[in-house]
Amino acid sequence: QEENDQPARNAQLTEDEELTIKSLGLLTRKKMIYAANVADADLAEGNEMVDRLRDLAASEEAKIVLVSAQVEAELVELEDDDKNEFLDALGVNLEDCGLRALVREAYDILQLQTYFTSGETETRAWTIGKGWTAPKAAGVIHNDFERGFIRAETISYDDLVQCGSEKGAKEKGLLRSEGKDYVVQEGDVILFRFNV
Repeated sequence: QEENDQPARNAQLTEDEELTIKSLGLLTRKKMIYAANVADADLAEGNEMVDRLRDLAASEEAKIVLVSAQVEAELVELEDDDKNEFLDALGVNLEDCGLRALVREAYDILQLQTYFTSGETETRAWTIGKGWTAPKAAGVIHNDFERGFIRAETISYDDLVQCGSEKGAKEKGLLRSEGKDYVVQEGDVILFRFNV
């Protein structure tokens, strides 16, 4: 594609051709996310420049996220209620704008997701690939967890929040015992049982 000034990601390749060029590590073959830094007034809808960038992104099958560095800096200083009020006035919400949207798009493009472990003293988020089984996900914590995997005691994040506690989720029958073939879902809260 170099001869026609197009990024390599636009080339339609067969599976064999893709394997052949993979070792070249072509940056222009990588998927793209365009982050457009806009004024706070343009965060909801964009502007003429954003429209042009959207056209370019569409031609490359790339993603675009609107970010306002000014808004992000102000959000850091605000309490949660004030954040929501501030963003409402701009016509956007916290989950669908700025850095959160950028991280979500990056996770999506890289085929990543998050699961949680939670104990009495700490809760941690772990990043894994989409489609990973419970033992492989356990291996992110420690390879002994993967090697000696017995089961994954799992609650969905939404169920845990709705019930208020692990005990509440257990009482409602929402705690599941998953085996080696279980594919971890986005937001699962997991306690791994293992033996080495």
